[in-house]
Order: sequence, then C-alpha cells, then structure tokens
Amino acid sequence: MSNNQSILKVEQALKDLQQGKLIIVADSTEREAEGDMIGLADFVSPENVNYMIQNARGLLCVPMSSAVARKLDLNLMSQSHDAFHTAFTISTDSKMTTTGISAFDRAKTIKALADSNNPKDFYHPGHIFPLIAADDGVLERDGHTEAAVDLARLTHATPVAYICEVVKDNGKMARRADLKAFAQKENLTLITIEDIINYRFEKDSTVLKSVSDVDLPTKFGHFRLKTLTFKDEPILVIYKGKIENQEDLLVRIHSECFTGDILGSKRCDCGQQLEQSLIKIEKNGSGMLIYLHQEGRGIGLINKLKAYQLQDQGLDTVEANLKLDLPADKRDYRMVVAILKRLKVGSIELLTNNPDKVKQLENLGIKVKRVALEMKPNSSDQKYLETKKHKFHHLLNEVD
Repeated sequence: MSNNQSILKVEQALKDLQQGKLIIVADSTEREAEGDMIGLADFVSPENVNYMIQNARGLLCVPMSSAVARKLDLNLMSQSHDAFHTAFTISTDSKMTTTGISAFDRAKTIKALADSNNPKDFYHPGHIFPLIAADDGVLERDGHTEAAVDLARLTHATPVAYICEVVKDNGKMARRADLKAFAQKENLTLITIEDIINYRFEKDSTVLKSVSDVDLPTKFGHFRLKTLTFKDEPILVIYKGKIENQEDLLVRIHSECFTGDILGSKRCDCGQQLEQSLIKIEKNGSGMLIYLHQEGRGIGLINKLKAYQLQDQGLDTVEANLKLDLPADKRDYRMVVAILKRLKVGSIELLTNNPDKVKQLENLGIKVKRVALEMKPNSSDQKYLETKKHKFHHLLNEVD
C-alpha cells in the first residue's frame, strides 16, 4: 500500500470515529498480528458496546492518556509482567451503574471515564479495565492502547477510547486475513498501527517541533541551521538557499556518527561523507543536510562501540550487531519525510550509496533521484565498506 493510500484510510477511520462508529485496527505481523475493534468514549453507546461484546468477543478495555488516569486516580493494577507491557490499571465501574456488567452499564462507565473529573465517581474493582497509553502514542509503543488514544487525539476528542480484541467463532484470535474479511462483511474501516504511525509523521504537527533557525558560517560554506526535535531528540537541518516548495532539491540524510564526524575516525566513511555533502551543497548554491540522531545505524553510541570491540575480534559490522542481539540496521526515515512534506518539497536529489534509504523514502511518497557519494577506501575501512556493499547492497564501485 502507498503512503497516500495509508493516509486516506486513516482519514476515513477518523471520520467514522467522529460519527460514533467502530473501526478495526490491526497491529504488526511481527508483534501479535491481531486486531482490536475501537470506538471513542465521547461517542460510546450501549448498542456499540453490545455489538463489540457479541462480535469482537475479547476483553473490553478503556485506553486513556496518562493525564486522564492521574486525574481519576487510576493506578497500575500491578507491576506489568505482560509480554507487551500493557498498562492495566485497577478495574472500575461508574457509580451510576447497577451491576456494572450489562452493555448499558459498561457504556455508562466508559462515558464517565471520558467526562468525569472526580475519582469518587467510580467503584473499584469493577467490570471495565482502563489502560494507560504511552505519552508519545504509537511513536513510543506500537500497541492498540496507544493507537486508540492517538486516534482520539487526532479527532480532537477526549483522549479516552474503548477497545476489544477480535476473536473468531472458533475461539482463536483473528489474524490479518480474518480481520480483512470481517471488516468487509461488517462494513467497518480497517487500518493498521503502521498506518497511524505514517499518518502522524505526515499530518500531526506535534510530532516534529521547531526549536530554532540560526546563521551558520562554516569552513565548508555559509549555511543556516534549523533545529527540530522528535521525541525530545534533536534533528538538525543544515541548509543553504531556498528549500521550501522545491523540486529536485539536493539533500543528504546523514545519521550521526560521533567517531567519524567529530573524531575523524578512519574505521568508516561517515566523516568524509558529511564534509563532501556540505561542500556539494555549498557549490550547488542550495540544498540541505538532515542530521539524524541515529548513531550506529540506530543502535546508539555505546552499542556501536561494543560492536567495534567485536569487530576487532574478527566479526564484520552485521555479525557484530547480531551478536549483540541488535538489528543490523534499525534506522527510520519517516521523520525525514515529515520534514520534506512540511517544506512542500516534491522531489529530491539524494546524496547516498544506500538503496534501502532510497526505497524507504519512495515507499513513503517521496520522488528520489540518487546522486553517488562514494569515498575512496582506506586500510582501516576496507572491510567496513565491503560489508556495506555485499550485505547492505550499497552501490560502491571503489570496493571489490
């Protein structure tokens, strides 16, 4: 599915939720590969709760923001030992209910959790299970709890929802194909958590926060430096000339490398690529370098240095990462797409030798023309570059 299709599906889901309808959200096939039926607490009805109980059949829970949970004094049920760290609070019923278990009573409790400001409005324990969402939503934890609260926020509703896992007639969990068939049969919009992540990067103005934009004369040329943050981590945009509303903008996406960029390490070509990119942008008269806080292909500086130690013992970069139970490359370029979309950049000329970087951007709707950025190997980075070429399939003509 293209990124544009993903965005359109989420927009339809948001419209449905605002109209009081239920939707289905599927998670990753690499996680639980399951789906939850979701509605917003602001628009809950006994009919929808009853439909959810009869057709989804799982445990009905109420995801909410941490702020709502604090306001209602809903504390964690216990230290979480759940495989996916689901944040269950103590169960509850509204004091407006009778037994608390009927669809009508459960709808009352759900609505009260969205409306109340008073912890004394509720009994404990009860028949509704509140869940606390991570503050950064699906960008922090890719669970249904976060998906539901993110969807509520995106509709400008109270950040409280109600969800229920979809279980098949035979008692087994519904997987992706089952969910698709069920959604078509019941005329329910089906989206994925990945769709919500993509939507937030592209449409949610709270994801990337602008901090500053300053003059930056350097030994490589005269630039400006724009600072943004993503989840409180810095993203630096070093640019020259006009970069808004451009086509074929010269761009370098550079992942932070302390050893190469700052210390001039010869174990990698990162520092050279950084310098050459700035020189090319200066010579071109316009362009930008996006500097990402993704040290060591996303594993962090400490882990990268642990990997270096294993490389000193004979492993290559991929083998060392895997030996540490880390991914070979966990970098994510969706924040780059968010920056490009914000700047209304239609297409880019990308300084890179990495086809995966090109593919990720193209899959997210960016038109990319690759511009080679190859450095001559030295005796210290020869094996590193060979691994780049043969295991990561980088386009390197200087390497055998």
